[in-house]
Amino acid sequence: MAVNISLANVGLWNTYGVAGFGSHRNFIFNGSGASQPAGFTYKYGSATGFGGVLLIEGIDAFNPAIATPLAYDLACPVERKADVRVYIDNETYVAVCSQCKSTYDVTMGAGAPISGEAATGKYKYALKSYSVIPSGNGGYYITN
Repeated sequence: MAVNISLANVGLWNTYGVAGFGSHRNFIFNGSGASQPAGFTYKYGSATGFGGVLLIEGIDAFNPAIATPLAYDLACPVERKADVRVYIDNETYVAVCSQCKSTYDVTMGAGAPISGEAATGKYKYALKSYSVIPSGNGGYYITN
C-alpha cells in the first residue's frame, strides 16, 4: 500500500512530528472524517499504508548517540487486518498488538518481533517499515 505523508517544513514537523525518545504519533487517513492526527490536513496524493502509519522517535541503529524518526505500518502483520493496529506501550516503548499480544521493537530494532506469535510462530513477522527522509526545510517526508 502506498505511503506518502509530507511534514516537509519545520512548522509542520514541529506541530505533527515527533521529538524525544519514544514520542510517537499515528497517521491514519480515513475519508469519512475520523483521520489522525486531529487537525492534520491530508493533501491530494497523501496515503497512510495498510493500517496507518506509526511515527516514533527512536535511535539510529548505526550510531546510538543519534535520535532519529522512524515509521512503521500500524497493522499487526500476524493479524493481517487493517483495523487491528499496534499501539505503543508508554513504559517500554515497544509496539503491542491488542489482538495477538505480539510485541515489536520500534525504537531501534526495525520493527522486529520481540514476543508473541510474531516471534515464536512458524513465520517470524516484523512490522512493515517506511522511509523517513529529511526534506531540507526542517521537516521530513514519510514514504515507501
